[in-house]
Amino acid sequence: MRCVKCKAQAQVEVRRHHAAFCGPHFLEWFEAQVERAVRRERMFGPQDRVLVAVSGGKDSLVLWDVLLRRGYRASGLHLNLGIGEYSQQSQEKCEAFARQRGAELLVVDIPSEYGVGVEGLAELAGRVACSACGLSKRYLFNRVARERGFDVVATAHNLDDEAAVLLGNLIAGNVDALVRQSPVLDSGHPGLVRKVKPLYRIAERETAAYAVLRGIDYVLDECPNSVGARSLLLKEALNLLERDAPGTKQSLYWNFLEKLRPLLRAASEPVALRSCLHCGQPTTAEVCAFCRMTERVAHKLRSRVVAPAQAGREPVGARSGPGPDPA
Repeated sequence: MRCVKCKAQAQVEVRRHHAAFCGPHFLEWFEAQVERAVRRERMFGPQDRVLVAVSGGKDSLVLWDVLLRRGYRASGLHLNLGIGEYSQQSQEKCEAFARQRGAELLVVDIPSEYGVGVEGLAELAGRVACSACGLSKRYLFNRVARERGFDVVATAHNLDDEAAVLLGNLIAGNVDALVRQSPVLDSGHPGLVRKVKPLYRIAERETAAYAVLRGIDYVLDECPNSVGARSLLLKEALNLLERDAPGTKQSLYWNFLEKLRPLLRAASEPVALRSCLHCGQPTTAEVCAFCRMTERVAHKLRSRVVAPAQAGREPVGARSGPGPDPA
């Protein structure tokens, strides 16, 4: 294969575009695709402060790298989820990346703030781990962005992610989720920061190639809690289709955005948001789901501390030491 730009030996093939690139021209093409997404969807401008959600994986560090190279005012936000060695390595990768580029990295340590990591939150709140994790991320990304004065939160969801989520929602007939699925989630409340997905035009395989060519060091392992996740099965199914029909994922997602989603939005009622009575963050209920979860967890943690302490006490009136010898 030859590079479509310079005819040198190609290093990366992009089958859905019937193209292949040498290393330098692939990096050029990749950044142009991200820039095109930002401009086409009017995600943010040069003066906006962008908070990039970084996990330590390839997609989020690649996104941060591209935005910094393009001159955007991009800071990183890493959530330490408290998942043992995996979380430790993830934070180390983010810190090293920021240090090498002189970029600002904000870190929220969930175990320190809430007493337990996301696995503990899930167990004590009666949720599955991925549910507690997703809820925590959505809440904390918005809270930090709002408190620190950022204009937009950027997440590294790529074409593979979006196509798999779309397929899952179509199978489940989840209309509410289909209405919300978009490269841009505008604010519908003063306390809700705009959220964008600048990698929606980029396949996962392409972010991996970019990371290798740029020498970006990232966590190779997937989250331990993702084993057996339904999203992985959906991605596998789409990969089988993509193998024999390149462009399937792109056609599925882009046709949805251009043809189906506008119809769904026109037929749907806008969601009324209010401020959570406890934290002030936007919610559809009086108390947001994150506050309900953390309050339930805090109550159970207090019970764990109080119960053993009470069990070790003697009844009122009991002697605390040996009494006098009988007369």
